[in-house]
Amino acid sequence: MSVKAYLGSIFYLTDDPAVIKAPDCYCYWPDGMLVCEDGMITAVGPRDEVEKTLPEAAEIIDHSGSLIIPGFIDTHIHFPQLDMIASFGEQLLDWLERYTFPEEAKFKDPAHAKECADFFLDELLRNGTTTALVYGTVHKQSVDALFEEALARNMRLITGKALMDRNVPEAVRDTTAESSDRDNRELIERWHGKGRLGYAITPRFAPACSDEQLTLAGKLLREHPEVLMHTHLSENVSEIDWVKDLYPTAKDYLDVYDRFGLLTNQSVFAHCVHLEGQEFQRMAERGAAISYCPTSNLFLGSGLFNMKEAEKYGVDVGLGTDVGAGTSFSLLQTMNEAYKVCHLRGHKLDAFKSFYLATLGGAKALNLTDKVGSLEVGKEADFLVLDMHATPLLSRRLKHANTVEETLFVLSMLGDDRTISHTYVAGVCQHRKS
Repeated sequence: MSVKAYLGSIFYLTDDPAVIKAPDCYCYWPDGMLVCEDGMITAVGPRDEVEKTLPEAAEIIDHSGSLIIPGFIDTHIHFPQLDMIASFGEQLLDWLERYTFPEEAKFKDPAHAKECADFFLDELLRNGTTTALVYGTVHKQSVDALFEEALARNMRLITGKALMDRNVPEAVRDTTAESSDRDNRELIERWHGKGRLGYAITPRFAPACSDEQLTLAGKLLREHPEVLMHTHLSENVSEIDWVKDLYPTAKDYLDVYDRFGLLTNQSVFAHCVHLEGQEFQRMAERGAAISYCPTSNLFLGSGLFNMKEAEKYGVDVGLGTDVGAGTSFSLLQTMNEAYKVCHLRGHKLDAFKSFYLATLGGAKALNLTDKVGSLEVGKEADFLVLDMHATPLLSRRLKHANTVEETLFVLSMLGDDRTISHTYVAGVCQHRKS
């Protein structure tokens, strides 16, 4: 691959704005240059400095007038719920029974899984998501289909088959805990580390998994310290009450996962809307991460995530769209809703933190900061070009933005899929707005 240099305004975070205050937590060059070779970032900085170091044969791609940022990282999304997004009227448990499980049963058909995987990944790229932690279904073939399509696009994608062997319909239930463990082991062997793919052991949630299944999941996690564990936690009050009935001696919902060895620095817990202080503290002590899913939490009426409390205890947090309970693939729209949820909690979510959650914060949650999340030299060349004139309103409003922080905030409030001009994956353009 030849050396390519991209011109434009360049922005990325280097640290958590809640820990290292602006401007020390980011890099920004109004007239910048990003240089890539063989899918990696080899130089970045002010154009007048970086341009001097270019080899004569370098190809220059001009995105002047646009903003270049790292690719978005979605830390929680359900690929098989693609066709049930915007389903009316239910909270979590009834929503699963009425919509989710019947839809996921269709993924027994490999052809259906492949067609959905193809559309799903293209939609991620169209919305600027270059890395994602994704739920499959209980069917091994759904995971195969998603990995195959992600490999073809060279995406950094982490997924796993959903583990469910009780309290769910037969069509989406594992035959036995042992069969699900065999499936996991075969999938790890086949896919983990292939291209830019990674595996996640994926219990649906504690009520859907027997003690035997959770025990085997914990054992597998210990045997494979390089994979993730991905599940749901404290999303809905009725769900929490159900867990209390199933595990009356547990200290809390988090303790259930801890008992089975599933609370580690490999763990990503989606939602965490109703956590208490001691749960945040235990998550921080173990290095576990949270996926904050505001559009889903609002749509299902689940509650308002407490970002300030997560920051207080130092828990790593990334953003998740949670499609299909979430209502958009766009992490820009997800930032919009995250701001509103924080506002209702009495906390002002600034623009630097919003973009941190969608980029470097997501990478940290997924243990990927050595690979993605920023545009530092040595990172993989996953980046976006944002169209500052994507809509007439956005264009008009940005004329009055006097700082980079204001520009980012306006993008997070008014931006959506139309704002994504180009999506580059490992230095290759995988989406270009028509």
